[in-house]
Amino acid sequence: MEQQQQFRTKRDGVVQVLDGSEIRALVENRDAFARFVDDRFRKLDGDGDGRLSVKELQPAVADIGAAIGLPARGSSRQADHIYAEVLNEFTHGKQDSVSKSEFQRVLSDILLGMAAGLKRDPIVILRINGEDLNEFVDSSRYEPEAAAIFSQVNSGGNASPHQCLLAALRKLTVDHGMPPASDSWVVENIVEPAMQQLGTDQLDQPVSQEAFFHDFKKLLSIITRRLQQHPVIVAHTEKTFEGSGIKRLLSNKFEFDKLLDSVCRGVPKEHKDKTSKGYLRVALDRIADSASLPPYGAVDQVDAVVNEAFKMAKADDGKLVDEAEFKKLLSEILGAIMLQLDGNPIAVSTNTVVHEPMSAPSSLLSPTPLSPVVSSPSE
Repeated sequence: MEQQQQFRTKRDGVVQVLDGSEIRALVENRDAFARFVDDRFRKLDGDGDGRLSVKELQPAVADIGAAIGLPARGSSRQADHIYAEVLNEFTHGKQDSVSKSEFQRVLSDILLGMAAGLKRDPIVILRINGEDLNEFVDSSRYEPEAAAIFSQVNSGGNASPHQCLLAALRKLTVDHGMPPASDSWVVENIVEPAMQQLGTDQLDQPVSQEAFFHDFKKLLSIITRRLQQHPVIVAHTEKTFEGSGIKRLLSNKFEFDKLLDSVCRGVPKEHKDKTSKGYLRVALDRIADSASLPPYGAVDQVDAVVNEAFKMAKADDGKLVDEAEFKKLLSEILGAIMLQLDGNPIAVSTNTVVHEPMSAPSSLLSPTPLSPVVSSPSE
């Protein structure tokens, strides 16, 4: 939250801060939300049978993904996992269609969850127009940071100028005034034209640090001018996972026990009312939001911590356990994750390019400000 405040006070390029208040206001206004659901349901119900099939739900799932900054389905394992979870929320993994009332109830839960997430971690919408990048190039920061970047991108000593410059651009962030250089739109409209103007494509011999300093500064000046002509809108989020959410959850025994009971009711029982340990990951995902954790598969660094916690608890052997043991294991896993994050917090910064005008307006969340056409997140 402090970082978001800094963006608000430091940058003239802040367009909007999405904190979930508009979503919450929509859902809490019963009449307005009912009209909203009627309109969306009618547009999604292609065959007019009064129910939404899994196929008809797909545009709604895609729009929810776009609204929370996910890349398109099929572009990453992490995103596909979250899309599958959203669809499962609608169908409970069993139904082949849902009624309007079911659609309204689940959509309400999802939107309120999104609003709560945005309240905790607002999305700052930035307009990157070259001013900050120009300031960086002219500042005392440039040479030491360029030297550090050069040592990273030319560690083998045999990279060409073209390779070095492209790799160096990916080391810059929105804090430097650079939009994500790995984004396909940025590559096509900003990076590639600037590289062509610089004219390094014909140079394939190793580059010196002095030559890199000169070419990199010249390239950034060209990019600055292109950004002045073609500003880029970027959604910036910053989140630190340090275990405090788990600590709060575990400290309230009454609420935690209620949550465990709710989770266990939704876990399949097998032989003699016992449950496979294999469902512990499913249960952890259902607790993740309450514990201020990302869904498994969304953040690689947190996934590594979770995997280590499962290893410590010997929770991946697939054995059957009764409900009490299942709850105990889940509590131990959460405790192990909390201790690891407390000792080594994980900070994740995401910058997602928002392309406007929209080529395909949202059919679900429009006209709320939740439906940018987005590309894949950049760490």
